[in-house]
Amino acid sequence: MANARRKCRQYSREYLKLGFICSPRNRLLPMCVICERVLSNESMKPSRLKEHLAKVHPEKRGKDLAYFRELRDKILKRRTLPGMMTSETRLERDGLLVSYRVALMIAKSGKPHTIGEQLLLPVVSEVLRTMLRQPTADIVKKIPLSNDTVQRRIDVMAKEVEGRLCSMLRNTEFSLGLDESTLPDNEAILLAYVRFISDEQMKPEFLFARELNTDAKRETIFQVVDDFFKEKGIPLKNIVAVTTDGAPSMVGCHRGFVARLKEVAPDALAVHCVIHRQHLLAKRLSRRLNESLQYVISAVNRIKSNSSKDRLFRRLCEENDEVFSRLLLHTEVRWLSKEEDPTLRDYLRSRETDIAYLADLYFKFNEMNAQLQKDELSLIRSKSIISAFMSKLVLYKQNLSRGELGQFPNLNKAKLNDILKDSDIDAYCDHLQMLQDDFQRRFHDLLSMAVPSWEELLDLQSNDELKPRMAQGYDPFRLQKQVPSLYPSLCVVADLLTKKRNRLQIVSRGDLRLRVTTMEPDIENLLRSHVHD
Repeated sequence: MANARRKCRQYSREYLKLGFICSPRNRLLPMCVICERVLSNESMKPSRLKEHLAKVHPEKRGKDLAYFRELRDKILKRRTLPGMMTSETRLERDGLLVSYRVALMIAKSGKPHTIGEQLLLPVVSEVLRTMLRQPTADIVKKIPLSNDTVQRRIDVMAKEVEGRLCSMLRNTEFSLGLDESTLPDNEAILLAYVRFISDEQMKPEFLFARELNTDAKRETIFQVVDDFFKEKGIPLKNIVAVTTDGAPSMVGCHRGFVARLKEVAPDALAVHCVIHRQHLLAKRLSRRLNESLQYVISAVNRIKSNSSKDRLFRRLCEENDEVFSRLLLHTEVRWLSKEEDPTLRDYLRSRETDIAYLADLYFKFNEMNAQLQKDELSLIRSKSIISAFMSKLVLYKQNLSRGELGQFPNLNKAKLNDILKDSDIDAYCDHLQMLQDDFQRRFHDLLSMAVPSWEELLDLQSNDELKPRMAQGYDPFRLQKQVPSLYPSLCVVADLLTKKRNRLQIVSRGDLRLRVTTMEPDIENLLRSHVHD
């Protein structure tokens, strides 16, 4: 009998009339709602509970059920210390999560870091107060968004993204794109992009930005690249292709960076950036056309340098329903806008047909440039675009020589006004021939590139297993190594380094990486590291 199991008494709702509820920590123990004393389980019976009420709280005898129910509700609504700690911890974590996500948004937008504290937090406070009728102080103060905090968040996320990217590159082949740029304060930096296959998709990613402290010669550039790859543990032999801007320090056959790279990665394919070559061709003008272009630049600068003339020009464009109403200042010849030249108008009128021809031709160059700057560009696509444009140049020349100006609308207007001469047509045909020859010379390697044989293409055409994959898009189907061209995203350096942010350390900070990367930082993992700290 001594080992008999003790009976465990259960709480009954009727006990509330006696001033008792079950303890919040142990439902098998009764707790007085008046003094909050917890009794043993043996006291969980009416006689013991009545005895406690009569001896300890005699003045409460005779109180109705509503009185004890009110005391019970106050106890249940009261925040316990563990509950307060859990709620506070959750609020701290949520505030930290918001801080990271907002910092990422600021980096993606390229806005100053102070926008978080100066604008975003007041906006959040106003929305909570006006729309949701909620107190804002406790919430807003849990979201750290000061200038230094945002910078730290950006740097941490950029470092995490860089770590994952380098981990991928250690075990995969990739192509490398390099560009040497000069910042507004004459500091030279080297920007690098990579392109590689991940999950059957071609991924372009920003790799690094490094300062060139002395010069931009081949050994300096190679040393910067080699130091980064050694620091991150990435083998140089993983580079299968490299694209540069064609400068002698980059592509010199004996002393260029490419020659130095081939000493350690002999199989790497070297390509001069397609877009850079196209830009060089667009500047290829005869002496006559170059003089006409300089007159246009002088006129543009004359208008742009005078605020009154600029406003009048804008108004004129708006009245004529022009697509564009603003002019850009051409800084290379800015000095021309500072002197009076009464003959400028006469020069422009005498070169009206040249200006019309250049306007039509540059419009076509811009169309080709837009095609070359599309995502997922490959050498095969680049070859198709360049070949098509060269064929168009032949067509333009033939039509011009016959007086057919359908492809040159501005020049056609000049013809209708009887100001187009045969000598002008001859000059434009000569220029088109010069462009065609220059295209052939500059893009010889691209135009002579071998494409897959037709027998292989016929095999692919008959392969029913690959047809569904082709329907998913060009890149998932084509798993060849591509060479990147000069990315438009490289210009974000100029966007980030505005006059008010010219002290931003673009090389050592993470703003540039988060602005251009396609990878999302693992914020949840970063939050866990905060908990461990």
